[in-house]
Amino acid sequence: MPESLNVLLGVSGGIAAFKVPEIVRSLRLKGHAVRCAMTHSAAAFVTPLTLEVLTEAPVYREEYLEANNSGEELHISAARWADVMCVAPATCNTLSRLALGLADDFLATTCLAFTGRLLVAPAMTSEMWEKSIIQAHVATLRERGVEFVGPVVGPLATGEIGMGRMAEPEEIVAAVEMTPRRGDLAGRTVLVTAGPTQEPLDPVRFLSNRSSGKMGFSLAAEAASRGARTLLVSGPVALPTPRGVERFDVATAAEMAEMVERLAPQAEVVIMAAAVADFKPREVLETKLKKGAGPPDLKLESTQDILSALVETAPNALRIGFAAETGDLEGEAKRKLDEKGAHWIIANDVSRSDIGFEVDLNEVTVYRRDQPPKTIPRQAKRQIARQLFDLVKQELEELERWKASQGE
Repeated sequence: MPESLNVLLGVSGGIAAFKVPEIVRSLRLKGHAVRCAMTHSAAAFVTPLTLEVLTEAPVYREEYLEANNSGEELHISAARWADVMCVAPATCNTLSRLALGLADDFLATTCLAFTGRLLVAPAMTSEMWEKSIIQAHVATLRERGVEFVGPVVGPLATGEIGMGRMAEPEEIVAAVEMTPRRGDLAGRTVLVTAGPTQEPLDPVRFLSNRSSGKMGFSLAAEAASRGARTLLVSGPVALPTPRGVERFDVATAAEMAEMVERLAPQAEVVIMAAAVADFKPREVLETKLKKGAGPPDLKLESTQDILSALVETAPNALRIGFAAETGDLEGEAKRKLDEKGAHWIIANDVSRSDIGFEVDLNEVTVYRRDQPPKTIPRQAKRQIARQLFDLVKQELEELERWKASQGE
């Protein structure tokens, strides 16, 4: 039986809140743990006691500290407890506050602290839903990776038929259940590289690139959240280590190659998301270059191709490379797929300012052998990572089925 989910259900003050007990009951019957966080106005439509009885857990309201005087902040502990967070109903006011990043009540603060899959089920009148400012907020939330369940066309509280009705409880429950279970990669080892490398010119200067490491760190966080032993080889970046990840810091392409060569034989999946320098100075000066001496005559040489080397160091692993390109994504991705012995190449256009380097959003196309390309549209990098690991999991399962059919 698949492992159950920890579901944090946010309830805001709309008439559709009367359906929340049905959502809770359905989730509980399917074996999931549920906790509820209510806004002040939500209590006018469904009582906290009702939800406490159904969830068998206290309802989060406006208390921010544990009652046992431990000093633990409840919005942090609630966010860390949850595998998935769903706001239903999400009123016009709540949607707007989430889009603006406000933290003026417990629910909004917890949404900001939550780093996993966030679903919202809007509920409002047609006039409100269709307002340009609300649609702008919806677009903002979608770009940040928030997923929407509904709204749908149906009877509204005003007695009219129109768009704005909250999706039915069974649809909301089905969307929640699409969240990857903890442990679906348990027992596997995943190696991820992230960030840039720095190739020194002299004691104070180096050649590098604009990679922030955010995509690789998102991939590592996702792998760890699914139960994989996750090894992260990172170039110099200012990012915290994701929970449950074993991190190995390097600086140069040679150091990254050495570390990957050491770790890759342990991995079933290797994802080369790092932006490794293609070239390095042939000579590193022992003293600082002086401006008065004029421009230096730099001579460069190629660095080691780490992805290509995986054919020998990790022959049995699923080998995935990233291709950060500024043009001809398909041509470059297919060339690298053929030349580097990779199973996948994930290409993204870093010439665009809205995705790729230094930002929280990305858009990628996955190129695989003997399969059509699959584009994952622009959204938060953590959401990109979740969808990529859905594909990874499918491929690993298909490989296991094939091995079983061959009697291996």
